[in-house]
Amino acid sequence: MKTTLSTLLLFSCILLWAQAPKYVLVLGFDGMSGQGLQKVNTPHFDALRANGAYTFIAEAVQPTVSSPNWASMVNGASPNEHTVKGNEWKRADISTISLCGQPKGKVFPSIFKVLRDQKSDANIAVVHHWDGFARLINKESLNILYNARSEYDACKKTCQIIQNGQPELLFVHFDHVDHAGHHDGHFTEAYYQSIRVADSITGVIMEVLKAKGTLDQTCILITADHGGINKGHGGTTREEIEIPWILSGPGVKKNHKIQGLVHQYDTAATLARLLQLKQPDCWIAKPVTEAFE
Repeated sequence: MKTTLSTLLLFSCILLWAQAPKYVLVLGFDGMSGQGLQKVNTPHFDALRANGAYTFIAEAVQPTVSSPNWASMVNGASPNEHTVKGNEWKRADISTISLCGQPKGKVFPSIFKVLRDQKSDANIAVVHHWDGFARLINKESLNILYNARSEYDACKKTCQIIQNGQPELLFVHFDHVDHAGHHDGHFTEAYYQSIRVADSITGVIMEVLKAKGTLDQTCILITADHGGINKGHGGTTREEIEIPWILSGPGVKKNHKIQGLVHQYDTAATLARLLQLKQPDCWIAKPVTEAFE
């Protein structure tokens, strides 16, 4: 019996290893709500959905503004743990605080730091369109950190990074959907057009992966920080809370609508699982295991 159990355990480990992606790519679109996405024709997002697991009602943390939600997404924790509770947050706010057993003043350990600590030679890159994103993360853990001038610049830089040597983890932040929501209003034609642009950008990046020969080796996650209503966000309406979460790639179920609740911070734990990392004890996140074969 012991031999049989050992054999099964070994086989299971080999199977998990075989299904693990070589690369992980996160495309995060600031302000793209789950409800808004469903109202637009998005062939590239649809293709990822058909080849993956998805939900349109993953939940942002409160308040539904950028800083707490991007921080929660990469930190595997809620604002109560990582302390980022609003867009006014500054690194100086934690100068006398120790987070997750680290020296005082160090930001909460993100997926980038966890990957660097456990795989010292990993290639890790972040491209961000919103200036404020970089202050939230462990910048010293990155090989590449690039502040893009526009969504098109972010796309161009992402493609260049992939062509020059695709990172194990590439995280890209786009800000143009949020701009449209604030300028013209959520659920307006301008807002829908910004989502079409997001889909088109995703298609361009996928073509580069295909040309590179790594598309089938890459897990791609499409997600957002929050939604919006009228010309703002920060409240508790479903339009503001509900965000898309689409995971596609090796080892992921095909055309599977996720039934369980996905929290914003669960993204970090899911990325850790994809990258075969042990998540820190101070993370409250859980990987979205329902998404996997």
